[in-house]
Amino acid sequence: QVQLVESGGGLVQAGGSLRLSCAASGRTFSTYVMGWFRQAPGKEREFVGGISRSGGRTRYADSVKGRFTISRDNAKNTVYLQMNSVKPEDTAVYYCAADEGVFPFLVTTILTEYDYWGQGTQVTVSS
Repeated sequence: QVQLVESGGGLVQAGGSLRLSCAASGRTFSTYVMGWFRQAPGKEREFVGGISRSGGRTRYADSVKGRFTISRDNAKNTVYLQMNSVKPEDTAVYYCAADEGVFPFLVTTILTEYDYWGQGTQVTVSS
């Protein structure tokens, strides 16, 4: 089992940058595929991006491709979401999630495939 805690959210102007962090407890962090999701008011939670266990493979939603970057540091049990050129439509609560599936390089976009979730961190982009 793993516990996830997000941090780094806040208020940022459109065009600016923000880096979110997700710290995981436990010594098995490297065995999880990690994902970032977001949920805006009145909308369903959606996939933002994910990273394989070793960090060698990443996957992004089309809406953030080229602007957001996911990375992980398995020695620090932390996954990051670097958000550049943010837009007002990026405003949402951002969640990190862990997938303990059997395939180390499979980064799924399916919310229900993720087994553990953080509490979320609010990101607000002003225009």
